[in-house]
Amino acid sequence: MASTNDLKNGMVLKLDNDQLWSVVEFQHVKPGKGPAFVRTKLKNVLSGKIVDKTFNAGVKVETATVDRRDMQFSYMDGEYFVFMDMQTYDQLHVSRAAVGDAANFLIEGFTATVATHEGEVLYVELPAAVELTIQETEPGVQGDRSTGGTKPAILETGHQIQVPLFITTGEKIKVDTRTSDYLGRVNS
Repeated sequence: MASTNDLKNGMVLKLDNDQLWSVVEFQHVKPGKGPAFVRTKLKNVLSGKIVDKTFNAGVKVETATVDRRDMQFSYMDGEYFVFMDMQTYDQLHVSRAAVGDAANFLIEGFTATVATHEGEVLYVELPAAVELTIQETEPGVQGDRSTGGTKPAILETGHQIQVPLFITTGEKIKVDTRTSDYLGRVNS
């Protein structure tokens, strides 16, 4: 249990029938008239839904213990992604639903943050950008410039993104894991 005066960004609260909500932002408000309150923006840990919620100042809220560990993606086992804890070498089988969109950017050996609560995997979080190789794209044509259009390209993970016309098959690029946007070439 914690007081609403102790809220911090990233803290996970247990509200509304044991649903887990992460504090995105909070603001303590002391109006000139009436009691103080805390205005928060909360994100549902499982669904990603964001809501605004107001608490009276000093009210007790239940906190949840979320264990975040850096784990290395090892391999696919049927429908499960197998991650290995780098300290204990324990393996963890994670469902496709828990991995979510991170599956588009996972290759063997990548390190990701795996969040668990009471033994249940909540989500898998990748760094904001990853470096991947272009597996297949149409060849560029003489005269293609960086300010031109885009074309589809398939990454080594099988995920398709849009890249500038001058990018060729086999090139290593940087990709934003949140939006699937091309960020630039990687100099080897």
